[in-house]
Amino acid sequence: MSSSANSPEKNKSFYITTPIYYVNARPHLGHAYSTIVCDAIARRKRSQGYATWFLTGTDEHGQKIERSAEKAGRTPGEFAAAISGEFRGLWDRMGITYDDFIRTTEPRHKRGVQQLFAELRAKGFIYKGSYTGQYCVSDEAFVEVPPGAPCPDCGRTTETISEENYFFKLSAFERRLLEFYEANPGFIQPEARRNEVIAFVRGGLKDLSVSRTSFSWGIPVPGDEKHVVYVWMDALANYMTALGYGADSPELKARFEQFWPADVHLVGKEIIRFHCVYWPAFLLAAGLPVPKSVVANGWLLFDKAKMSKSVGNIVRAETVLEVLGGDALRYFLMREVSFGHDGNFTFEALVQRYNGDLANGYGNLVSRVVNMVHKYFGGVLPDAGAMGPAEAAIAGQATETILEFGAQFEAMDFSRALETVWALVGAVDGYLTAAAPWKKKPDVTDEDFAAMQARVLATAAEAIRVITGLVHPILPESAAKVWRQLGLGEIEDAAKSGELKRLAWGGLQAGTRLNEPAPLFPRAEKDAVERMENLEKDNNLTAVAAASGTEAAVVAVAEPVVASPVVEAVKHEGIAQIGIDDFVKVELRVAQILVAERVPKADKLLRLEVDLGYEQRQILAGIAQYYAPEALIGRKVVIVANLAPRKMRGLESNGMLLAASVGDEGAPVLAGFLEDVPVGARLR
Repeated sequence: MSSSANSPEKNKSFYITTPIYYVNARPHLGHAYSTIVCDAIARRKRSQGYATWFLTGTDEHGQKIERSAEKAGRTPGEFAAAISGEFRGLWDRMGITYDDFIRTTEPRHKRGVQQLFAELRAKGFIYKGSYTGQYCVSDEAFVEVPPGAPCPDCGRTTETISEENYFFKLSAFERRLLEFYEANPGFIQPEARRNEVIAFVRGGLKDLSVSRTSFSWGIPVPGDEKHVVYVWMDALANYMTALGYGADSPELKARFEQFWPADVHLVGKEIIRFHCVYWPAFLLAAGLPVPKSVVANGWLLFDKAKMSKSVGNIVRAETVLEVLGGDALRYFLMREVSFGHDGNFTFEALVQRYNGDLANGYGNLVSRVVNMVHKYFGGVLPDAGAMGPAEAAIAGQATETILEFGAQFEAMDFSRALETVWALVGAVDGYLTAAAPWKKKPDVTDEDFAAMQARVLATAAEAIRVITGLVHPILPESAAKVWRQLGLGEIEDAAKSGELKRLAWGGLQAGTRLNEPAPLFPRAEKDAVERMENLEKDNNLTAVAAASGTEAAVVAVAEPVVASPVVEAVKHEGIAQIGIDDFVKVELRVAQILVAERVPKADKLLRLEVDLGYEQRQILAGIAQYYAPEALIGRKVVIVANLAPRKMRGLESNGMLLAASVGDEGAPVLAGFLEDVPVGARLR
């Protein structure tokens, strides 16, 4: 995709990046959140006249990818290409206006990484040594913990490695980094992340291993190809290699000179240290400009728990797109979440915000006004005539909203920016209701009533134009529809021409012919939440069934969206280990099935009632394709007894059956016993 700007002024350029997403799992709502925010910023910058470059992409090297590919029976290249394709496909479906999509397996990236490594070595900042210590494969990070201890960041078990490495002299940059932070207070945002990074650096920096020899899936170190470049040096360099760093092409060199350094690296808070300690140190050592800011967004929580494939509470963006559309997702995430802080996502909150703000608010306002212009004035916008006090109040609030929205958006306070706009939506709606241009009072002449209708509808339509111009970066599809309904053509053309930059009261002229009204946000019906929940359940049931191939592995078939710690270790890490403290948290008990029946309209689910000896429970199990209900009655099974309850298809499931996944299709085989084991017995 390509970007455009309205005759950008010389040196008025803007470069924004998402984190490049690791290809160990398919994209989920957390990835979409970061990308949506960057897309909204890029859209607004373009409309403000900036030559804008927006980069996203995928991080495809490292030990974890090599192991995941092996478990999947694919080469690392095949594995990475498949997941990278899912990211790019989703961004295209969502209409993300990225200018470049970088893959770290591309030749242009390899060339740039090797140049950076060679320059740092030539300048004396890289030397050869050896490393013995702990490595977190999940985070691809060296950590200072005792052997066998968990990673302090993600909690997974670390591995002891001992190998020859190249080291970067990170310790030499401790003072320089602290001086840089002090001289550039806006470099790390928000303040909490800035304090975290400064505390880390003040605690002392050790030289950093920047190569590995124990695996081969990476970029070879130039001149010493038994080493591959450490995945974080590899990954961080993408922000420059995508612009043309390391290339010979004059065109690419010119792009690099125009856009580097980046204005904004938007990242998740969990990778702030890599971007604010390692990355600026590499750049300072190479004599290259440091990015202007690194901005960390918080985690997107689902029902107040961080979205994670290991926890199993992933929500796909596709689910929301299919039921409510892309603009609904964009609006919810940017309105509901206070940027920089953790935000909670639930389907219920999404539907409530959609119906309240979009369907009943903005969408209803547009529908009322456009319909009345067609009904009373044949679809041609009338002349408003002289302003009265009420009209002056709306015009004044609109002017203030333009200024406040701009300031809040620039400060990345997107929620407050949208709150300001929706205050204007509410004010215009109240103005319409008070004036009631559809109702003629008995003591009002036809001429005066027509003048009032013209004044009110012209004022409301102009307010809608202002509102639509402001929300265009957040609601691009809907704003485009409204712009057309107002008879203004294509809003993207208005953005390119600078019309949205010069947004001010009075731009919608009398005599403009409005297009026919069309629905914007059909009200979400009561079953919208259930439909989205079912889409997620069906998706995760499919994922569980396909989790392992011919190799038998423990999988959770009763609660398809939650995997136990044991499952995660077997399925994703292969040889990863857990400690006894992790295992004892899982309460496994023997249960006997008393009732088994199919769940209506759910081909894969059975509803079970099981006896635990001390109580009876209802459990939903995704095994209907493999077990007849009547064959299960009286059977003893193993369940996870201390799993939090979860609703599926309107029914509550209190536990999880355990089974092995066998064969090419991952058919479940329920765990059982040869001996007679009493109901309620705990497995240890």
